[in-house]
Amino acid sequence: MRQKMMAIGDDFWIEDEDGNRAFKVNGKAARMRETFVLEDPRGQELSKIQEKKLSVRDKMVIERGTTRATVHKRLLGLRDHYVIEVDGGESLKAHGNVVDHEYEIERAGDTVATVSKKWFRIRDSYGVQLAEGQDIPLILAITVCVDAMSAG
Repeated sequence: MRQKMMAIGDDFWIEDEDGNRAFKVNGKAARMRETFVLEDPRGQELSKIQEKKLSVRDKMVIERGTTRATVHKRLLGLRDHYVIEVDGGESLKAHGNVVDHEYEIERAGDTVATVSKKWFRIRDSYGVQLAEGQDIPLILAITVCVDAMSAG
């Protein structure tokens, strides 16, 4: 992923380990709130991500088919800590050095994804390594939310 391109209205590609375009993040600039759509390479919508403005704390909502997840900063405690509540599923958390893209996403104490810039020489890029059997578009959408929320 390329963090520099996370500005509202910008589109960017997420590439697989071989450099192939695997997912597109489509930034919707004409909206009142920050909105992103995660698409497959053919333009099929996989997840919709929307910022919720009128709440006690900043949060973003991911809609993926019948799955809905809410990402929000933890109110108290650690600065770089995000909670992901999945309707009808187990919650996740993202913690570590979010601003520098060095963090983990966990479910029930198990790491489901690791985010790192260390794997890349390109300054504005970072990688997401997923554990086996994960919902890839959901985890990538969570990463997009954490990136957008930590930038603002």
